[in-house]
Amino acid sequence: MEDEIDFIIDSTREAMKNALKHLEKQFANIRAGKASPAMVGSVMVDYYGNPTPLSQVANVSTPDGMTISIQPWEKAMISEIERGIHLANLGFNPMNNGESVIINVPPLTEERRKDLAKQSKAAAEEAKIGVRNDRKNANNELKNLEISEDLKKSLEEDIQKMTDEHIKKIDGILAVKEKEIMTV
Repeated sequence: MEDEIDFIIDSTREAMKNALKHLEKQFANIRAGKASPAMVGSVMVDYYGNPTPLSQVANVSTPDGMTISIQPWEKAMISEIERGIHLANLGFNPMNNGESVIINVPPLTEERRKDLAKQSKAAAEEAKIGVRNDRKNANNELKNLEISEDLKKSLEEDIQKMTDEHIKKIDGILAVKEKEIMTV
């Protein structure tokens, strides 16, 4: 019985940590004014008929805060990389100089900053919903165990504390991201 309880608590903790990790990955894709290789992380390129992540066909770097440089390992891939960036619908206009693809990242407008802040809030809310669902699943699993009501109550309180901690962390991560987005 003790093993089952430990398993429920541990798996719930792990699921809540995964919700935080997922949120951080989503936030990495939300740009906050500076150019970053993560901005083109979702770009897929047609590599000899196979959709391939951009990072597997080229070296992506940021020589300065407003430029993303993409150096393909094969010169023949330049046009495919440009097409992949257009298809990803990131709002960037890639330029090629015959050797590499360069993306100038325009500064964010106030309106775009507000949109990105809203997008960040929505992602944080999704993470909170995930954490709450993890709490609900854990509580349902505890109800199915044949243990005393006092122990159930105690375990539910522990799970609630865990939930509160993770929601507080989500709020903290969101506050940092919003500050980063709104800083000009």
